Amino acid sequence: MKLDVVDLNILRALQQDGRLSNLKLAEKVFLSPSACLRRVGLLESAGIIKGYTARLDAELLGLDVEAFVMITMRRDVDQWHEQFVGALGQWEEVIASFVVTGEANYMLRVRARNLKHYSDFVMDKLYKLPGVLDIRSHMVLRNLGESSVLGAGLLQHDA
Repeated sequence: MKLDVVDLNILRALQQDGRLSNLKLAEKVFLSPSACLRRVGLLESAGIIKGYTARLDAELLGLDVEAFVMITMRRDVDQWHEQFVGALGQWEEVIASFVVTGEANYMLRVRARNLKHYSDFVMDKLYKLPGVLDIRSHMVLRNLGESSVLGAGLLQHDA
C-alpha cells in the first residue's frame, strides 16, 4: 500500500491518541468522516495499523526497575537460538526482545518490581538457560520519552 500525506497524518494522529473518535480524527486530517473511516479501514486491512493499546505507567503499577539487557550466547550449544526464543514467552519480565548485531546476540527490555526481583530474574532465569555466555545489564536511570514510529518524520510521502 502506498501511503500519501493524508495517510501519514492519520497515522500520526492515532499514534498520539488511539482513542480519537472518527469524527475528531476526520477534523484533524481535514477529511469527511466517511472518507476518514474508509482510510483507517484500509490502513488496518493492510496491516499498517496492527491494533490499538493503552500506554501504562510502569511506576504506578509498581515496576520501578527498567533495564536493557544484552545477552551473548555460546554457539557450541545445540539449538541455542530456539531454546532462547522459547524461553522468552515464559518470562513476564521481558517487555520487548530483539535479535541484534554487535557483540551480543539479543537485547531485552526488562521491567521488574525492584532490584531484588530483577536480580532473581537474571540469576534464576537468564543464567540458567543453556548456552548463555554473557549478560550485560544497562539500568535505566531516567526515561527521556519514547517517540513513535512516525515521530521524527521518518517516512516521506511522494509529492
